[in-house]
Amino acid sequence: PYTPVMESADDIVVLDFADEQSVVQTRFATTALTLLRAHLGLHCDAVVADARTALETPLPEGLVDCAQFTFLGRGWTVGLANEAGLKMREASLAWTEAYPAMEYRHGPISITTRGTATWMLGEAPEGLAEQVRETGGLWVAGGLDPLAELVRAQRLAVAVAAARGLDPDQPRHLTRSVILGRTAH
Repeated sequence: PYTPVMESADDIVVLDFADEQSVVQTRFATTALTLLRAHLGLHCDAVVADARTALETPLPEGLVDCAQFTFLGRGWTVGLANEAGLKMREASLAWTEAYPAMEYRHGPISITTRGTATWMLGEAPEGLAEQVRETGGLWVAGGLDPLAELVRAQRLAVAVAAARGLDPDQPRHLTRSVILGRTAH
């Protein structure tokens, strides 16, 4: 609150009751996306139930032990895959990548092997899960709403950070706020 952008905006949504404690939380992006989906009629009770499931369900066996993580999406979930990879990298210093699912299938799948995980956010292209399993890599099918899968990916980031003795809320070289200054041209 009380920032120049707030004074300039026609409409505002202040979430100061939910102050982010972690450097790597994504309250703004996920809130904006949730509001957009609600406005378009794409946010229903099932999404809320999936989010609860994402918080309560254990992560897949062996996932935390993987050395590399690839997140995949299709359509609007490509952005979520990128966000999942970024948060994993920031919080746990893990090797992560993110791709559109069909792009991954035609090249980057070559890095997939035992000890790697490929996580699909949303519906996978036909046959992709089998292709990943044939490499020896761990396939994680995103069966929940893609935003709920992002919650699961964030839980994974915390679990991997803990396994590596890292503080996921205080990643190295990052600060909580980004302040952009004016530059002369």
